[in-house]
Amino acid sequence: MSADPIKTPNRRVLWVAGAAGLAVACAIVVRGMESRADTQRALVQWTNNAAVPTVQLARIERGAAEEGLTLPGTIQPYFKAPIYARVSGYLKSWQEDIGAHVKAGQLLATIDTPDLDQQFEQAKANLATAQANEQVAAVTAQRWQALVGSQWVSKQANDEKAGAAAADKAIADAAQANVGQLQAMEDFKTIVAPFDGIVTQRNTDVGALVNIGSGANAGMPLFEVSDLHKVRIYVQAPQAFTGDLEPGLHATFDLPQYPGRKFEATVAAISHAMDMGSRSMMIELQADNPDGALAQGAYAQVHFELPVAPNMVRAPATALIPTNRGVRVAVLGDDGKAVMKEVQLGRDFGDQVEIVAGLDPQDRVIDSPPETLQDGDEVRLASGAASSKSAQAGLPAPAVKAD
Repeated sequence: MSADPIKTPNRRVLWVAGAAGLAVACAIVVRGMESRADTQRALVQWTNNAAVPTVQLARIERGAAEEGLTLPGTIQPYFKAPIYARVSGYLKSWQEDIGAHVKAGQLLATIDTPDLDQQFEQAKANLATAQANEQVAAVTAQRWQALVGSQWVSKQANDEKAGAAAADKAIADAAQANVGQLQAMEDFKTIVAPFDGIVTQRNTDVGALVNIGSGANAGMPLFEVSDLHKVRIYVQAPQAFTGDLEPGLHATFDLPQYPGRKFEATVAAISHAMDMGSRSMMIELQADNPDGALAQGAYAQVHFELPVAPNMVRAPATALIPTNRGVRVAVLGDDGKAVMKEVQLGRDFGDQVEIVAGLDPQDRVIDSPPETLQDGDEVRLASGAASSKSAQAGLPAPAVKAD
């Protein structure tokens, strides 16, 4: 038996198979290169898009935040006098209670001072003794002066008598001054009103122990008298508003207990000193009080009419860009690029500020601009931002294409 011969493939078939495999390999390589190119183009496109920041427009409003300025205030009397005791003792009686209208010099209370009375009597007795000694010394000195000429007494003895008379006179003068001082203290036993006004406090009663006192260590005053024919209204004005407030400025105020009633006032004084804690300045206004409706310590809402810049606009505080040369805002130009504008600020309301110069009402201000944004940089407006923001501000929608 003989083996069959091994058949070999046809060369043409081998060539066709090799060519097909090569074509498939080339197709795979080409497809891979095209995919890589597409990926590279997409990456470049994404990078370019990411380099252009997407922004929102801020809401810009015309005019001032309000027609004036309203601040809380406290009403105080035109004059106020706490009355303390100038002598110690016991309250003997009081004549006027809180709310009483009193005249200057009118009796309010009387103090019983037994210790002072005894001192006064003793001082008067000492004065009488001193005056008697003074008279005797003066007569003696005159007599010795007459005897000097006849040489019955020496000049030395005469000088001694003259000196004794002068000393007794000084003692009498001191006793007289002591009596005068105690007499003045006796006069303080009666407490009187210092001026026309209303008794706004009475902090004592009959039989109460009364001690001398005034100032920080005096405790509560016996009485307090207030002059309310005019009142002073004190307000703390924030620093941003103090430039518009000056003496003579007209204001109105209202009180919760009188709804609908307006009271007139005028700025009388400005402290010109900022409170370090609140950054505010004390403003004093004055108002007439003919019917007594304005009570001491009352709360008031004070309204000032302030001038308004003609081109004033309001913008959110987030749109501001602080720099070492001032404050700027970024405005979206018609070419889709950012334009930096330097602005002058007015009043600060926290989330909103007034811009008095440098910005027009029709400007499209970029809200919360990126820190890296520069003048002339291209920006992209967020979808829906143009129409929604413009509608809020009452402005026509800008012709900017949104993504």
